[in-house]
Amino acid sequence: MSTIEEQPQVGTAIPHDYSKRMMVFGGRSSLELAAKVAGKLDIDLGAVTLKTFANGEVYCRYEESIRGADVFIVQSTCANEQSEMTPNDSLIEMLTMIDAAQGASAHRIIAVMPWYGYARQDKKSAPREPISARIVAKCLEAVGVDRVLTMDLHAGQVQGFFHVPVDHMTAMPMLTQWFIDQELKDELVIVSPDAGRVKTARNFARRVGTHWAVMEKERPAQQVAEIGYVVGDVKNRTAVLVDDMIDTAGTLCAAAQTVLDEGAARVIACATHGVFSGPAYERLAYENSGIERIVVSDTLPLRPGAPDNITVLSTAGTFADSIRRIFTDDSVSEIFAGENQLF
Repeated sequence: MSTIEEQPQVGTAIPHDYSKRMMVFGGRSSLELAAKVAGKLDIDLGAVTLKTFANGEVYCRYEESIRGADVFIVQSTCANEQSEMTPNDSLIEMLTMIDAAQGASAHRIIAVMPWYGYARQDKKSAPREPISARIVAKCLEAVGVDRVLTMDLHAGQVQGFFHVPVDHMTAMPMLTQWFIDQELKDELVIVSPDAGRVKTARNFARRVGTHWAVMEKERPAQQVAEIGYVVGDVKNRTAVLVDDMIDTAGTLCAAAQTVLDEGAARVIACATHGVFSGPAYERLAYENSGIERIVVSDTLPLRPGAPDNITVLSTAGTFADSIRRIFTDDSVSEIFAGENQLF
């Protein structure tokens, strides 16, 4: 009688206990915001060593295992005087953190960029110019990013430079809620600084429940703006100047003076990103600008010496909610009721 030997089974399942992990790390340009986001998610901020060598090169090393984790790296590619970081330092640091995470076998790597540097260079406005926003996208994808989470891009086409998913958030609900909570007595009019921001101003006005106007603006040179006139009624009203960012504040101060000349009772400004570079602080002081209040978010850290009329709102809750939804594969646009598209 022949016997048949028992053959070993092929493809036997290996018992394992795998649970999905979320880890949040902060770069040196956005360390404070990253800590707030981690706190909102009720987790500890991940341990990572970041430093700059004497020759200016950036170094990164994760101090704990990130194998199999969804790694969220919070870093605005902006300057931070306290950390002695330039925008280019921040960008390189983000790239090194992504590369290190990929080499450490992270499951997914999500670049959380509250401020997307170089976003204003989104097209060629003169011959032989680079499209620098596209360069940043190529760099992020080249080092292995799986997804990008950002807020209020300067131009919607920046999303088209990526092959990986880009989750675009907006600070509009947070900013409009601030104005609603103030219960301002004067009638508001939301003013767009140029034709490119008309949709933003219209949506802002609809949320607050008031009217809107638009300004005619020309830009004869980079970082130089000339305000012509206001299309709409601002007389005896509180004019709210709404934009995506405030950089050197030249445009904003010119716009404020124009609406005051048109008879506005007072001026309040709000923007998602407070870059405040160069002479911005001096220009925005109330005695120089006539702007009663400037409301911005914390997507960029404020450098020291900010005037008293600047109010900073935290985006940590919005970012935490978006990160949680990405981690659980839920919809991010539901947070904003689908109104997080630029154009």
